[in-house]
Amino acid sequence: MKKISLLLLFPAMLIAQEKAATTPTRQQGKYDTNKFSQMYDLLATPNMFRTASGAPGPAYYQQQADYKIDVELDDKNSKLTGSEVITYSNNSPDSLEYLWIQLDQNQARANGQTSLAEGEKINQVLPLDGFSSKYLKKDLERGFNIEQVKDAKGNPMSYTINETMMRINLASPLKPGEKISFSIKWWYNINNYRKEGGRSGYELFEKDGNKLYVIAQFYPRMAVYNDVEGWQNMQFWGSGEFALPFGNFDVNITVPADHVIDATGELMNRSEVFTAEQVKRYEQAQKSFDKPVVIVTQAEAEAAEKGFSEKKKTWKFSAKNVRDFGIASSRKFIYDAMAVKIGNRTVMAESVYPKEANPLWGETSTMVVAHTLKSYSSHTFDYPYPKAVSVSAEDQGMEYPMICWNFGRPDENGVTSKEVKNGMIGVIIHEVGHTFFPMIVNSDERQWTWMDEGLNSFLEYLAEQELDPNFPSRRGPAKNIVPYMSGDQKFLEPIMSNSETIHQFGNNAYGKPATGLNILREVVMGRELFDYAFKTYANRWKFKHPTPEDFFRTMEDASAVDLDWFWRGWFYSTDFVDIGIKDVKQYYVSDTPTADLKDVKVRKGRFGYEKGPFVYLVAGDNAEVNQSKKKALKIEDFKPLADYVDQTFTAEEKASIKSPKYFYEVEFNKPGGMIMPILVEITYEDGSKDNYQYPAQIWRKSNETAKKVYATTKAIKSIQIDPKLLTADIDVTNNSWPKVETKSKFD
Repeated sequence: MKKISLLLLFPAMLIAQEKAATTPTRQQGKYDTNKFSQMYDLLATPNMFRTASGAPGPAYYQQQADYKIDVELDDKNSKLTGSEVITYSNNSPDSLEYLWIQLDQNQARANGQTSLAEGEKINQVLPLDGFSSKYLKKDLERGFNIEQVKDAKGNPMSYTINETMMRINLASPLKPGEKISFSIKWWYNINNYRKEGGRSGYELFEKDGNKLYVIAQFYPRMAVYNDVEGWQNMQFWGSGEFALPFGNFDVNITVPADHVIDATGELMNRSEVFTAEQVKRYEQAQKSFDKPVVIVTQAEAEAAEKGFSEKKKTWKFSAKNVRDFGIASSRKFIYDAMAVKIGNRTVMAESVYPKEANPLWGETSTMVVAHTLKSYSSHTFDYPYPKAVSVSAEDQGMEYPMICWNFGRPDENGVTSKEVKNGMIGVIIHEVGHTFFPMIVNSDERQWTWMDEGLNSFLEYLAEQELDPNFPSRRGPAKNIVPYMSGDQKFLEPIMSNSETIHQFGNNAYGKPATGLNILREVVMGRELFDYAFKTYANRWKFKHPTPEDFFRTMEDASAVDLDWFWRGWFYSTDFVDIGIKDVKQYYVSDTPTADLKDVKVRKGRFGYEKGPFVYLVAGDNAEVNQSKKKALKIEDFKPLADYVDQTFTAEEKASIKSPKYFYEVEFNKPGGMIMPILVEITYEDGSKDNYQYPAQIWRKSNETAKKVYATTKAIKSIQIDPKLLTADIDVTNNSWPKVETKSKFD
């Protein structure tokens, strides 16, 4: 009799139709197209360098490049001259016949391959200065001018320049474990980035004639050599950013004496470049954990910007274990800083900005830097560097170790709109956050933009929401990516596409990966499993060079969640999410079988069949049951459930059993190609609700439909899929039962 009760409560699981055997027709074989197939066909083979768990292997290595750099800024002519000594350590098991150096400034050369590779069309309406710049003015001289390359003894070295790459031809191979030192001398003209574009350069303030410099990619930089690419010497076309080895930097920067500088690393001669009062203010800032201390005041900056000193000062910075170096310099800079407690260390949050950025920057920038350091550290690892600097550079958003450029300023009257302030907060969080990804977790940006931009955009979203739960985050919420994922497939590429081949760069490399990670955290894995796995990845690969496979494997290895279906769909395809309700049927308890149930046999174990008695659940729209009824079937039309209970259970057992009165079979379908868990909200006639979440594996044996049975004590009024818009479902018009005849929110 117990079996009768089980049939009653779980009929859909135990009743199976016996079908007559038919002679099969021969068909062509088929390939494995199951979306749950493991990704052995896509992922690199694990080896001694990178393990199947996603961790660095016992033979993992990385090269080191140490720099001693001297540069001088010619403010009048917007020119930078420099010399450097690079000491390169070959920690690989390979002998190197040559070295590759990145010359990123060459990307802006007139008639370089970058400009020739870009398609063009006539703009029929242009502003006067735009027309003049495009068609009338002579091309500006841009790019590196390499004056000499010499070995440690001062002898010239053979080299070849190929666009943005320079090969140094070694006299003899650099063997494993060996080091080599050599020097390069160069100069280049600095670009006005507001007119010419670029990730760095200068901003001209026409009212007072001053310039604000944000200097990056300013020195010939070593390329990465590793176990994945060999030399990563892919040309810099403009979108794919940088792959760089770690090293130690000692940089001397000579500028006009009235300039204020901040840069990567620790300032080694503070007392020589700041006044005694400014040094005292900085020492106060080192103890101020609640608000910034202004070190160079607006009054001091306004006095300096009128002088145009002919004298010079040299600022000395030292940075350990960084992959790059950035500089900001201007006589217009106001400078403030505050202390931030990260773990058992004190880190300085700093900002430099012109008076045109106040009051917004003085009130906001450094506080946001401090918040970002705390938020990112909580999700990854404690921020390891001594400081983080936010530089006000209009029309910029770019990152380097410990320093970044950020847009957003008030209007000429000092008034800041909510949109400008939120945009400025968002970009500061994003660019400061880049110190974690990719400046520390040092992925190959030249190849995989999403590994720094996507992961960082995800953490930016978390930091924004921790700052203000109502912050209007652009990237992260699932609903925000829907317009992109539902767009024309001709202009969509998988996330796993090279940076230079992407049509919609922001959506593909920033928005979609950030959304995917948010869905993993909120829907697929849950916060506890996700956060542990993500932190594991960050700690495994900090100060190392991870690949996409290392990320994918670590997330699964640390969580015991099989995510191959997710990586395959979300990262390697342009599939979209669309899950709907195909059908809802109500069933009623009966002791009399209908014609379609008379021949049904119920299995008993593996080899036999039950003999009965049976409980029958009859579809409410069954014609045979309804033939003598002229009204819609109701529960009263069938044998009371209590009769079965009385026959099946003892008095003691009845006290603890369920008492369902209504039985529904809901069929879900999946017009979209992307697998996703099914989130279901059921609303009952009395207004109460139940929520269910079915894992993605519900689709593992059918890519089109899935069914679930609900045995309830209350009548169901409505069913809603993904009511909180957590899965990036591109069409919500098929998410409701009864169907709501409205347009999608995203139409």
